[in-house]
Amino acid sequence: MNLPSFFESMPALDVPFPEDVVTTHAVRSDAGLVAFFRFHKDMDLPRHAHGAQWGTVIAGEIVFTIGDETRTYGPGDSYDIPAGVEHGAKIRAGTVAVDVFAEADCYPLKAR
Repeated sequence: MNLPSFFESMPALDVPFPEDVVTTHAVRSDAGLVAFFRFHKDMDLPRHAHGAQWGTVIAGEIVFTIGDETRTYGPGDSYDIPAGVEHGAKIRAGTVAVDVFAEADCYPLKAR
């Protein structure tokens, strides 16, 4: 699934993963960060924790472990990760997801 072409004008995030694995576009405000992720290759996201996060899968599949619970999320499914709860995921190539972070600086914007 391709995102609309105007997303290309949105800044990318400085995430610790190569662009051939995942590309990003983001909108940031003082209140939080909205990030669009497009995964080009299968990816294992290591367990980590940060502020509150909510997301939804637009296309593809994510197997999320949030706290002690593991669940598979597909198109239309949403997930809610409370602040400070460890989570990790196995994300399939072709997955597109949107995530909203309570922390505006959860990931820095890439310099243009």
